[in-house]
Amino acid sequence: MCGIFGWAARHSPDRPDARLARALERLQHRGPDGATTWTGQVGSHAVAFAHRRLAIIDIAGGRQPFFSHDGRFALCYNGEVYNYVELKAELLARGHAFTSDSDTEVVIEAWRAWGRDALPRLRGMFAFALADLQAGEVVLARDAFGKKPLFLTDLPDGGIAFSSEIAALIDADLIEARLDRSALANYLVARYVPGPGTLFQGVRKLNPGSCLLIGPQRTEAHRFFVPPFATVRPEPMGQAEADAAFAETLDEAVRLRMRSDAPFGAYLSGGLDSSVIVALMQRHSAHPTRTFSVGFDVPGASELTYAAAVARDLGTQHEEHEIGADSFFDLLPEATRLRGAPVSEPSDLPILALSRAAGRKVKMVLTGEGADELLSGYPKYKAEPLVGLSRSLLGGRVSQLAAPALRAMPLGRQRASVLARAVGEPDAMRRGELWFASLSHAEAAVLAGRELSPVILAELADMPPGSPARRLQLIDQLTWLPDNLLERGDRMMMGGSVEGRMPFMDVELAKLVARMPDRYLSGHPRGKAILRRYAQGLIDPRVIARPKVGFTVPIGAWLMNGHGEIIDDLLTSEASVTRRLLDPAGVDRIVEEFRSGRDRLVKKLWALLSLEVFLREYRLS
Repeated sequence: MCGIFGWAARHSPDRPDARLARALERLQHRGPDGATTWTGQVGSHAVAFAHRRLAIIDIAGGRQPFFSHDGRFALCYNGEVYNYVELKAELLARGHAFTSDSDTEVVIEAWRAWGRDALPRLRGMFAFALADLQAGEVVLARDAFGKKPLFLTDLPDGGIAFSSEIAALIDADLIEARLDRSALANYLVARYVPGPGTLFQGVRKLNPGSCLLIGPQRTEAHRFFVPPFATVRPEPMGQAEADAAFAETLDEAVRLRMRSDAPFGAYLSGGLDSSVIVALMQRHSAHPTRTFSVGFDVPGASELTYAAAVARDLGTQHEEHEIGADSFFDLLPEATRLRGAPVSEPSDLPILALSRAAGRKVKMVLTGEGADELLSGYPKYKAEPLVGLSRSLLGGRVSQLAAPALRAMPLGRQRASVLARAVGEPDAMRRGELWFASLSHAEAAVLAGRELSPVILAELADMPPGSPARRLQLIDQLTWLPDNLLERGDRMMMGGSVEGRMPFMDVELAKLVARMPDRYLSGHPRGKAILRRYAQGLIDPRVIARPKVGFTVPIGAWLMNGHGEIIDDLLTSEASVTRRLLDPAGVDRIVEEFRSGRDRLVKKLWALLSLEVFLREYRLS
C-alpha cells in the first residue's frame, strides 16, 4: 500500500527532482515507511516514478520502484494483490524467476507472461505505473472496482502525469488549482462528481477496470473489467447450491485478505456486514482479532454498545474511540485536503479519526464496505421496481398522482420525500442518482445556474435483460462505489496510514452473485438474504435481526446545539465563496429550511458546508 506519483512526458518538466520531492511530501501519510524516486528514458518518453511505501507484504524486499531481475520492467505500485501466492506458483511453473517474496514482483512477472490479460487475474486492489524499457511503453492501470485512486492530467507536450491524490499534482506545479464550474451541478445532486470527472479543471480519474498504454506512437485506453451485473444474467441455481458457493467464496475472500507481514485488524460497527467479516477473521486466526469502533458523544447516536457486544461474543481484542463535535469540526479542513474534494459524507471524519487511532496499533484492517451494493442491501433496491411499475401504470401522470400520496405515507419525512422525487423522474439513470441525492436535478440546476452534464454509462445499454433492482445496483457499482464510498475508504484510512481491505468487493464474489437469481439477494424484507442465511450460527441472531441504521453522524444535533456559528461563517457571511458561485437566495433557503426544522437530516446543508470548506482549502473561486 502506498502513494504513487509520476509522469511520462516527451520532455521532462523543469526541476524534476524538486517536483518529485514536493509530491512525496504531500503523500507522506500514504506511506510513512519509505520514499523513493526513479527517472529514466522509456522509448520516446522521459519517465519519473515517485513512491511512498506503507510496508505490509515482504517488508524487507518490497521497496519501490521495483525493478525486474533482468532490468526490463520498473513498477510503481499502490495496492495489494491478494492471490499473489497462487499467481507466483503458476508463474514459477512457467519458468519465471523471482528475487523477492513481494506481490509487487508478481505483478511484474504476470505482465511479462500475459500482458494486458494479466489484469483480470489480479484479485485485489491496485493502481500502478509500469515501465517496459524494452518495448518503450508505460502502462497505467486501476483495479476492477476502483478501490485505489489514480488521477491523470495531460502535460503541455502531450505527456501524462499521474498521482494517487490531486493535491500532489498541485504541489508539484503540474497543474494550477482551478475549479471546473461545469461539474458543480452534478456535485450538488450526488455530493460527488461522477468519474472520470473531478471538480478540478484538467484533472480526470482513470476509470476502474481500465489501463492506459503510453507507447512511442500513441496512447491507447483499454477496459479489462466491468461489474458482472453488466454482462451476466441470472442462472437457474438451487438455494443450497448458491448458499454453499457463497460461503466458500466469501470465506476465501476474507482468508486471502488476511495475508500480511504487518499487524492488522478490522473495523467493527456491530452491524451485519462487519460482524460477519470479523467472525470469519476469527475463524482463520490463531489469535484474537484486533477490532476498532468509533462512536459519538450524543446519547442515542452511537453504535458502540452494539459493536462491543459483538466483540465480546466473538472474543476479539477490542478498542472503542469516541468523537465529539469539537474534534469533528476540527478535522474537517484536513479531511478535505486529504480527499481533494468536498467531504461528501459526515461519516468520513470519524473514519479518519478511527484510522489515526488504529494506525498506532496496526497497518491494515478489513472492513464491510460494498456488501449493500453487491447483495441488495439498500431499501431503494426494493423501491425501484415499484417505481417502475407505477410509471408503467400511470405514465406521465405518476408524479402528479403518486407523489402527494407518498409524502403522506408513514415513512419519515426524508424517505417519503426521496421516494416521491424518484417517482417523478422518468429516466432510470437520473433516477438512480436521486435515491442518494441531496438535491433534485432541477434544484441543483437553479442553484448552480446551469444544467447538469448528463451521466452516461455505456454499460447500461449492453446490460442483459434483468430486474430494475439489478440495474440500480449496477449504477451504484459504476458510480456511487468508486466515486464516493470507496474513495472515502481510501482517503480517510490512508489519512491514518492504514490500508483498508474489503472482502465484499472481491471480483470472484461479484461474478458469483451476478449469476444468482434476484430472490437470493432481495428475498428478505431488509435485503442481503443470502448473507443473512450465511450468518446464522456464525454471529448472534440479534445482529442479523437488527434493522439497518447506517453510520449516522449526529451533525444535525451538533449544528443546532452550540455549533450554529459554523453555518454563518461558511454560508451566510461575506467571506462565503459558495454564495458567490451559487444562487445566494437558494443558499439562504437551504439554511432556513434546516434551522426551521423542515430539513433536519442535513443532506442539502452538508453538501454546501463541505463545498465551502473545499473551496477555501484549495483557494478556488
